[in-house]
Amino acid sequence: MHDTPWLSIIGLGEDGPDGLSVASRNALATAEIIMGPPRHLALLGKTDAELIEWPVPFADGVEKLAAYRGRPVAVLVSGDPFWYGAGSVFAARFERSEWQSYPTQSVFSLAASRLGWAIEKTLCIGLHAAPLTRLRPHMAQGTRAIVLLRDGDSVRELGDYLSQSDFGLSKIHILEALNGPREKITTIEANDEISNQISHPVCVGVEFADGPEIPKSAGLEDALFDNDGQITKRPIRALTLSALAPKRGEHLLDIGGGSGSISIEWLLSDPTTSATIVEANQDRAARIRENANRLGVDRLNIVVGKAPIALDGIVPNAVFIGGGLSQGLLEQLHVTLAKGTRLVANAVTLESEALLVEWQSKIGGDLMRVEISNLTSIGPKRAWDAAYPIVQWSVVL
Repeated sequence: MHDTPWLSIIGLGEDGPDGLSVASRNALATAEIIMGPPRHLALLGKTDAELIEWPVPFADGVEKLAAYRGRPVAVLVSGDPFWYGAGSVFAARFERSEWQSYPTQSVFSLAASRLGWAIEKTLCIGLHAAPLTRLRPHMAQGTRAIVLLRDGDSVRELGDYLSQSDFGLSKIHILEALNGPREKITTIEANDEISNQISHPVCVGVEFADGPEIPKSAGLEDALFDNDGQITKRPIRALTLSALAPKRGEHLLDIGGGSGSISIEWLLSDPTTSATIVEANQDRAARIRENANRLGVDRLNIVVGKAPIALDGIVPNAVFIGGGLSQGLLEQLHVTLAKGTRLVANAVTLESEALLVEWQSKIGGDLMRVEISNLTSIGPKRAWDAAYPIVQWSVVL
């Protein structure tokens, strides 16, 4: 334990020390060592402290910082260290008694004040180290977003992504070097040509135009998922997601992924969820990844292999069996899954239905048979076209 924190995490803006609080300035003045990216160090001006540039990759800097433990050290970061900043990395690496944090205005706050947007009604998301596809579930007419980006190339990539996603008429506000002498704000449409000269740091305010939104309810249109016929159809998918009941931070094990529709909708339910799909077919595994990327979810692990062999080391909160149902698989899951794990299995054939009936009688749970018919034409008349009935078993182990 440390009586006095040796590490000061200081948020620094483009206005340099002039924008810092008295407490932040005092922490800088007493530091023997100041670490930070070259841009931040250049903003400091005159100082007696030893200046050390933060290395690349970032993780190397954390270990270098640890070597100075016990000496007065200040680390410079952008804006608010704990809003898409490096603060959480330091908090995870060092004991709470070792560090103190001095935030300044976040880029989100500065951008919202420049644009006149109510920040509590604006999506704030950091994509400087994450794929642009994370925006996809949020893209809807009237939505406003402030997006942190890596550099000018990322701004152009964002414009291209919006255009390719049929949101090209969206208005984007390019905000460069906010609160400093290089500050510049440019407003264009995503379809427009974007300058090659964009200063870092940069963020973008997006006002989404009309485009193909992804609904928020379970049971998305089948057409959203590229597939080879192996897909849990929309009505059954909605019932299956209801039975799986995703909760914040939970992990799904999806056995026999097909098109990945179940896992993708699980991931769309909450940004803290995650999933593992076990799929034996290499082509389907690749198609699942493409579907996930297109619909903006990236917390997905795909294991190419056959259950039960491929299940080692996976600890789920819920399990869905969409393919590969067998006596051996159910026996393994019953023995290895933690108490309280939710299990949902869908069966189409008489053999797999009999297996679910047997296990329901053995360990309980709910058994449901679903029959769905869709309207079809027979010559000049209409009739109901019945799909294969589905038997669904759901149980809490």
